[in-house]
Amino acid sequence: MSGDEASEAAIDDLTRLLPALLLSLDALAHFARHFDPMRFDESLAAIGAPEDELRAAFQALRTWPAHLADLRGRIEAATAATLEGYELLRGAPDEPEGLRAVMRALKRIPRALDPLYPLTRGLPPVSRFFLDEASRGNAEIEARLAAPPRGTGTGVSHVGDSPGARGGFSIYVPEFYEPAQSWPLVFALHGGGGDGFSFLWSWLPTARAQGAIVVAPTAIGRTWALMGEDVDTPNLLRILDFVRGRLNVDSARLLLTGMSDGGTFCYVSGLEAASPFTHLAPVSASFHPMLASMADETRLAGLPILIAHGARDWMFHVNMAREAQAALTRVGANVTYREIADLAHAFPREICADILAWTKETERAGGET
Repeated sequence: MSGDEASEAAIDDLTRLLPALLLSLDALAHFARHFDPMRFDESLAAIGAPEDELRAAFQALRTWPAHLADLRGRIEAATAATLEGYELLRGAPDEPEGLRAVMRALKRIPRALDPLYPLTRGLPPVSRFFLDEASRGNAEIEARLAAPPRGTGTGVSHVGDSPGARGGFSIYVPEFYEPAQSWPLVFALHGGGGDGFSFLWSWLPTARAQGAIVVAPTAIGRTWALMGEDVDTPNLLRILDFVRGRLNVDSARLLLTGMSDGGTFCYVSGLEAASPFTHLAPVSASFHPMLASMADETRLAGLPILIAHGARDWMFHVNMAREAQAALTRVGANVTYREIADLAHAFPREICADILAWTKETERAGGET
């Protein structure tokens, strides 16, 4: 195959494979958002079989020119992880521990997103894919992201022994970051058994559209320090100091949020008297009234807390969230409650935009309470 023929083949291959890859990843994200163990077959049927076209396009790849080796490598890595995710997901009902099998399948999503993300710079469909659905097609946002980065150190990076390593963190800095401007900061805490590398991608599409720095730490242990010695709060503070020393962070919009165990740790750590975070947003979290009764009264007075929970949560019943709303309101917190009718125990990515807007509406100067 000549050089011209290889280039034409690469264009044709990419034209077929890329839409199938992005559609397949969107479908996996839809499944993750709507996953309910009691309705597994229904959730799986809802996404169809977009991986069939992806697999066919992947198997039909031809020789590409050498100068496109990096592009092809990234596309291949993302495609392989996506197809593996579908294979694991469809095989989950036959596994002795089906729920764990589903979780293993969904962990292939960030493994696909990580090699794909750098292609946002040159491929508009990929850039559009890494936006929340409400922002896709927004000409102003897409033009801003298409412009050359205004500095170094923007985009996605990982700090630690490896992405998702215990005690490390992943971070997203908007491509249009300017140090003269202060930026809202989101500390996003993963659920039990998860890691920051994986959870970062839940927040990135909204942060990328609206302009926010996202830090996704990984717990020191398998999950956050919900019992015994709190080794995680000191690590969060070290990470916060690290970020503040390098980026211009808005001291009135320091959000601590998290999913499941991460949401519970928002209460454990964020209600401490010395916590620097100005806003708390636990999602699908457990709650015990003792957390409110033992918290510092001065810290609680007017503290903005947004509680989001699914009415169909099968792990932490929605009554926990309702009780948290009542208990924290009684002791003086400024509580916003969002009960999501169709949500089971999952992270609803569509709420990220609402949470960011809420931090703006309820700004608190410098962490004062």
